[in-house]
Amino acid sequence: MTTPANEGIEAAVFRRLVQHLDDNKNVQNIDLMNLAGFCRNCLAKWYVAAAEERGVAVEYEAARERVYGMPYSEWKQRHQGEASAEQLAALAKSEALAAKSE
Repeated sequence: MTTPANEGIEAAVFRRLVQHLDDNKNVQNIDLMNLAGFCRNCLAKWYVAAAEERGVAVEYEAARERVYGMPYSEWKQRHQGEASAEQLAALAKSEALAAKSE
């Protein structure tokens, strides 16, 4: 059951997760996808979906800016490296496994 107290706790956890990701910019989205099945962009999509469920319109780019702490294009330029062949192969493998389980 969701209560106002639970929502406050969940909001605090979200802020802490976003801060943790911000403090660890060296962790690439592809690494997150390969290890956990989600990335910063997923968080932004979930943010938009949660807002819509509550009747609030939030643009995807605004949600990404909330998650990244800056416009995505700026974050990408400053912090995103080129994916290695190994990272891309691992992503393809995890996506194939996820497709089979759907």
